[in-house]
Amino acid sequence: MPHPRQGYKLKNGDKVPGVTTIIGRFKDSGGLLHWAFEQGKLAEQGKISTLYEKRDEAADSGTLAHAMVEAHINGVPLPALPKNDNSKQARQGFENYLRWQEDNRIKVIKQEMLLVSEIYKFGGCPDALGKDSREDLCILDWKTSNGIYPDYLIQIAAYHQLWSENHPDEPITGGYHLLRFSKEHADFAHHYWSELVNAWEQFKLFRQAYDLDKLLKKRV
Repeated sequence: MPHPRQGYKLKNGDKVPGVTTIIGRFKDSGGLLHWAFEQGKLAEQGKISTLYEKRDEAADSGTLAHAMVEAHINGVPLPALPKNDNSKQARQGFENYLRWQEDNRIKVIKQEMLLVSEIYKFGGCPDALGKDSREDLCILDWKTSNGIYPDYLIQIAAYHQLWSENHPDEPITGGYHLLRFSKEHADFAHHYWSELVNAWEQFKLFRQAYDLDKLLKKRV
């Protein structure tokens, strides 16, 4: 779910930052630097003419597969796909997701949850809440990327706090599922964690650092 236009607000009306905004302030730039380096090599070889040419092309398949999953979950017609290789790859990725969902009997029960933490003063929109085959509640998060990065775990851990704080009578007992489509080929991969204690501790440090960073910026 995209960041709400009105932003996130506490009950008293004060605005607070979102999960991705906080994490983004301290995000590891290693992946971006590697991508830029690879783009530079392609430009030298004459395979691309602009920095973002290959990136935009590569994102199509994974993005299409992700859109198909969202349509399926919401019970609406699947989006129309362009007639190219990206569509074929997206369909395969979508079918792989359906096979995983059937095998694991994961049912999505909530989406688009705008939640705010009064304790830690931040907001976020978890992708989905689900129930597994044992009827345990779990958090589901979708990514379109070519890898798994620590900030994904930190983000999901923050979503756990948001849900637990707002729904204390409905604890997350089924863990955390990350469902990823690769950008170029829409390959589907599933990652699962039963707990993310260290990731939550890291987010709390980021939350503190975010406010300190704002104060320091006012002094320069």
